[in-house]
Amino acid sequence: MTDWPILSLLTFLPLVGVFFLLMIRGTGEAALKNIRHVALWTTVIDFVVACVLWAKFDAANPGFQFVEQADWLGGAITYKMGVDGISTPFVILTAFLMPFCILASWRSITVRVKEYMICFLVLETLMIGVFSALDLVLFYLFFEGGLIPMFLIIGIWGGKRRVYASFKFFLYTLLGSLLMLVGILAMYGTAGTTDIQALLAYKFPAEMQTWLWLGFFASFAVKMPMWPVHTWLPDAHVEAPTAGSVILAGILLKMGGYGFLRFSLPMFPLASEQFAPMVFALSVVAIIYTSLVALMQEDIKKLIAYSSVAHMGFVTMGIFAMNPQGVQGAVFQMVSHGVVSGALFLCVGVVYDRMHTRDIAAFGGLVNRMPWYAAAFMVFTMANVGLPGTSGFVGEFLTLMGAFQANSWVALFACTGVILSAGYALWLYRRVVFGAFDKPALVGIADLNRRELVLLVPLVLLTVLFGVWPAPVLDMSAASVDGVLSSAQAAIDAAGKTAEAAK
Repeated sequence: MTDWPILSLLTFLPLVGVFFLLMIRGTGEAALKNIRHVALWTTVIDFVVACVLWAKFDAANPGFQFVEQADWLGGAITYKMGVDGISTPFVILTAFLMPFCILASWRSITVRVKEYMICFLVLETLMIGVFSALDLVLFYLFFEGGLIPMFLIIGIWGGKRRVYASFKFFLYTLLGSLLMLVGILAMYGTAGTTDIQALLAYKFPAEMQTWLWLGFFASFAVKMPMWPVHTWLPDAHVEAPTAGSVILAGILLKMGGYGFLRFSLPMFPLASEQFAPMVFALSVVAIIYTSLVALMQEDIKKLIAYSSVAHMGFVTMGIFAMNPQGVQGAVFQMVSHGVVSGALFLCVGVVYDRMHTRDIAAFGGLVNRMPWYAAAFMVFTMANVGLPGTSGFVGEFLTLMGAFQANSWVALFACTGVILSAGYALWLYRRVVFGAFDKPALVGIADLNRRELVLLVPLVLLTVLFGVWPAPVLDMSAASVDGVLSSAQAAIDAAGKTAEAAK
């Protein structure tokens, strides 16, 4: 354990980078170079701190570690931070992806570069805060605060319909979160605290659990997003700059799944069991329907966005299977999807920088001119399909195992999503990489440069490493997942005995 506030340092270090960015004056080439380097080194140092956190984390301890606490807002609401085996993978994933986002924007962002980098650094603080907060109000502030920089990133540096997409993203997620705020107020009124550790031990009445579960579900379902409240995601992805899409798919979508694991399952176990069939139904619809929609897309980004909704269907299915395979599979699937989908959006950014279009029909035969790109894109496409030997396989297989134990019909229907994902992903790869090399605009297209190799090679290695050796993520989350499930099952069993006694 550390005797220094590592979580506060990890969370607020990006704001130190913001301070230095604000000190830089001028708009010349030297100033822009300094802005980019400050942003990059800030995110790299933050990742180093995250690695220290990882090294000192005790995977055998199911409780919260590195806990920091201080009085705040009159003492009733505290500043409290801490992580366990469920939140730590997402903290590390956030810190890992941020330098890639800065590098991806190195040449493509030329307007208001300082403001752009500030938005990303503020967003990093808010995202790490979401996964580290141990107070409900603090969690809500971080959770909602992340909307603002992402709204600006899409609305200012996005595509032609950026204003529409940014407002749709903002209003959808804000509306869902307002119901969660009502739930937080009700929990404070009943339990007299917003301390997450205390609330995990508090037994809410069964009827109240139902309403609280629905309030939190409204927020997390939109954030993931689950069908049918997923329609903001394709628009946001298409209009967002490349780095915006990476962070949207890699981290922001995971906040919904994290919320289910942190609040819905352990705090409202009776309601979670009650609503599990509904979540299963929505998950299966998401897996099948959005995979079919992905098959019809003509825009590469939109296809990958719809595939993200399908993959999040596996996550919700695994979480509400409420068994170790399902929940650990869901955690692993979220981490894997963060790496793979982020890498896929980086691959789209590579060709968009050269061609300024994302239409599938505009490409073909890229393997002839971009063999290194074709190889990297192939690895990520195979991981998106769930090919054994890639990280995508482990998460999907475990969630399907968990779902089969809970309900074999759910697992059967969900398996069709694996087939459909092979359909749209391989169709995309064939058209873009192996199609006819007959487009005049493609004649002079160049392969990956040094910066793009630095971006994609680590992600290729990580995708394969987690595919053959998933232990780092699974071992980290195992004890905490078992703790959540055992407490939830104990509450369900106790309620069952009470109901029997009442008869």
